[in-house]
Amino acid sequence: MFQLPRSRYAALGLSTLLCGVTPATLAGEMFASDSPWMLGDWNGSRSDLRERGYDFTLGYTGEMGSNLHGGYDHDRSARYSDQFTFGSHLDLHKILGWNATEVQLTVTERHGQNISNDRINDPRVGGFTSAQEVWGRGQTWRLTQLWIKQKYFDGVLDVKFGRFGEGEDFNSFPCDFQNLAFCGSQVGNWVGGIWYNWPVSQWALRVRYNLSATLYAQVGVFEQNPSNLESGNGFKLSGSGTQGAVIPIELVWSPQVNGLAGEYRAGYYYSNAKAQDVLRDSSGQPAAISGAAYRSRSSKHGFWLGAQQQVTSQASDQSRGLSLFANATLHDKETNAIDNYVQAGVLYKGPFDARAKDDIGFALARVHVNPGYRKNARLANQAAGTSDYDNPGYLPVQDTEYSAELYYGVHLADWLTVRPNLQYIRHPGGVSAVDDALIAGLKIQSSF
Repeated sequence: MFQLPRSRYAALGLSTLLCGVTPATLAGEMFASDSPWMLGDWNGSRSDLRERGYDFTLGYTGEMGSNLHGGYDHDRSARYSDQFTFGSHLDLHKILGWNATEVQLTVTERHGQNISNDRINDPRVGGFTSAQEVWGRGQTWRLTQLWIKQKYFDGVLDVKFGRFGEGEDFNSFPCDFQNLAFCGSQVGNWVGGIWYNWPVSQWALRVRYNLSATLYAQVGVFEQNPSNLESGNGFKLSGSGTQGAVIPIELVWSPQVNGLAGEYRAGYYYSNAKAQDVLRDSSGQPAAISGAAYRSRSSKHGFWLGAQQQVTSQASDQSRGLSLFANATLHDKETNAIDNYVQAGVLYKGPFDARAKDDIGFALARVHVNPGYRKNARLANQAAGTSDYDNPGYLPVQDTEYSAELYYGVHLADWLTVRPNLQYIRHPGGVSAVDDALIAGLKIQSSF
């Protein structure tokens, strides 16, 4: 039987009940539909603080997933996971007179369960995507952002230093979909052992140079420290456990095509930390057969491409219309389980005049497993003398997983959007023996 964690009843229940609240007439009032905050402007105090350089936020994201059909375990169930975000953004130019300087502090807390872990994917190997993207990286409190940013030479040079994740600036992508394959920086989903997306942070430096009003280049240096992933290290600031650095570089172009906004990204990442070969030992033989340790490689690398482009608009409101997007990543076959990933989809904002702020999204993704990684699994089963998928000691061979998601975003207020969705996953976890899965989801995004 499905039950929400008790600590989440209040937040989810409040957001649900407010769906029927009559919109207030003034944006400053509590629960006003045109206010950015559920709790209102506190008699103008919040707007006044923001104007003076102090912007405080409290956000909530909740996601529910239920396996309607198929998957590894056909027992129907539902799981709920969520995240609270506590943020402070300080404009130091307004506060202290420091020119073009900003500070960001964000703490997050994640909680709940994920339907993908044991209902959709085979637990012996896990999965690639997640039907509830907000679940990942440990159900715990974390220091997610602690950085300072300053611009120089009239904004031409932009330098950011502190603790943050790669996906904030590199290979960035919105997170309106609920399935992880369509949410956020995709490089971090397929090389998650070295590239840490939100809510994990690490020490980092990012330098951006604006080549023109629509084109910039950037480079970063990020601490590669697997201990930052551990739940007990959510507020760790020391560098103990650091294995090396991840260095991403990226070119970002943001043109206006027929007056409509677009964004195009191309990037490369390099890790100088040692990485384990997916197949061979130090003598070049399959480690699953020889029994020796897997070969240590000196580095790891990969590429990415991303594109978003609005292609239609309405004369009455240019923000309404159809947008197309696509993302692709390519990874080192010697050291990474996933060698390539592709994704594409469409968004339509303002589908009806009466629902001008609603949105519809549909996307497809393909995650492909490195042939060497597949061969290693087959050889491991051969060495163990098992070929029966139902044997608990069998290591399922992973190949290609396909995902699709369709959602409708109901914009109930400027501080509350609810997105019911349907997800379809073919070969969950890339395991052909696992039945294709149909998942019903619900994503709630709110700002208090």
